[in-house]
Amino acid sequence: MPNYETNILNSCYSKGFVLLVWTCFSLFNSSCKKDKLITDSSATLEFSANSILYDTVFTTVGSVTKSFKVYNRHAQPIKISSVRIARGLASNFRINVDGTKGVSFTDIELAANDSLFVFAEVTVDPNSANSPLVIRDSVIFETNGNMQNVDLEAWGQDAYFHTPNVFPTNGLPPYSVITCNSTWTNDKPHVIYGYAVVDSACTLTIQSGARIYMHPGSVLWVYKDGTLKVNESGSISDPVTFQGDRLETQYTDAAGQWGYIWLSPGSKNNVINGAIIKNGLVGIIADTVGNSTQPTLKISNTIIKNMSVAALYGRGTSMYGWNCVFANCGQYVGAFTIGGKYNFYHCTFANYWTGSTRQFSTLLLNNYYKDANENIIPRALDSAFFYNCIVYGDISSGDEVKLDSDAGAAFRYKFHNCLLKTTINTTSTSEYENVIVNNDPYFNNTGNGDYRIKNPLAYPAVIDKGDDAIGQLFPVDLAGHIRIGANPPCDIGAYEYDP
Repeated sequence: MPNYETNILNSCYSKGFVLLVWTCFSLFNSSCKKDKLITDSSATLEFSANSILYDTVFTTVGSVTKSFKVYNRHAQPIKISSVRIARGLASNFRINVDGTKGVSFTDIELAANDSLFVFAEVTVDPNSANSPLVIRDSVIFETNGNMQNVDLEAWGQDAYFHTPNVFPTNGLPPYSVITCNSTWTNDKPHVIYGYAVVDSACTLTIQSGARIYMHPGSVLWVYKDGTLKVNESGSISDPVTFQGDRLETQYTDAAGQWGYIWLSPGSKNNVINGAIIKNGLVGIIADTVGNSTQPTLKISNTIIKNMSVAALYGRGTSMYGWNCVFANCGQYVGAFTIGGKYNFYHCTFANYWTGSTRQFSTLLLNNYYKDANENIIPRALDSAFFYNCIVYGDISSGDEVKLDSDAGAAFRYKFHNCLLKTTINTTSTSEYENVIVNNDPYFNNTGNGDYRIKNPLAYPAVIDKGDDAIGQLFPVDLAGHIRIGANPPCDIGAYEYDP
């Protein structure tokens, strides 16, 4: 081979070797650079949220845990020299950084294009203030001398707590006994844990405007010879509220958050006037026929809604109600079983439940029960009378009224000037008098629980269809409007149409 060819070949080998070495060096240098921490003070972190807001959190009760993410958007790792709560150990907030709890953390390395979670929760300290208070703090991140923060804000409020102090070993739930003849005021919320018991021969009075928050599984239990008086003489514009104790937005319409109000056998002279009861298992369970002169429960100007089972569950009891809306339950809205006495005037029973496929009618009437051996035991339904009422819903079967009777006991019922959605034959005037069948009432907005009636010119099913003699007994509707005006007759349901 000529020398010049050897020289050229050697030159090529030499250049190739240099190129290979340079390439390897470049790759190595690039790899090292990627692993090298950013030290530039202008390098910042990013956050999934700049502030975390907690809705009302009761004193001494931990909040729901909330979280946010911290991002390193750079192509190199970064060291967060400090993550801390601004107020340190004095803070109401606590944090958990990538699985570790505390109030302050140091030297956290975050890989290139990686992220980590920060979890935060809050507890509000007890105080004597009756009005809501705002608690603010922040999580501070220090990186290469650069300070960033995520703000934390919680609304807290002191409350009256009713917590169990008796823990039975015989299978009964933990409970507390409410001081006899107590009055629950409306200055601060009342929070119930476990079973809160109105004892025998005692009365619990709840003022108008009081807020009763129920912990999961909690029950307000009115024991034998006990009495519950809710807003008895108060204004319907300032109702007593019963609901769950989770006040975050996602729980606003979440059913099944607490148990029920239980009027157990022998309780008497219970009155609920002007209340909103929502988001539990059952609104009211009543288990007693009361005394000879007074019903077990008088309920008026009240809304019970969004219960996972039922709004009203009567078991051989006596109820007298007017100007009420019972709505949106997973099973029955009104279940009146094992006989008893029931009289309702200007009430709306409506079911547009969306939590699952509904298989139960809005209204159930029944005059028996089954014992442990499945034997039928008849119990007389002395009366189930409905006047100027609506019973309607969107069940696929088309029947919102279920009559479940046994021939061994009386089964007396009547619908008078009512609107019903049903497939039952309603020609018998002894049970159905001036009823309207299967005409949509066109409620204003069932999705928002608004059961007022739309424009009567377009939707006349319930407008002016009531019995005025009944309307005159209850001249003011659920919204406080005059029912009997210059142009009778009155409307059917809890609300009089008001332009």
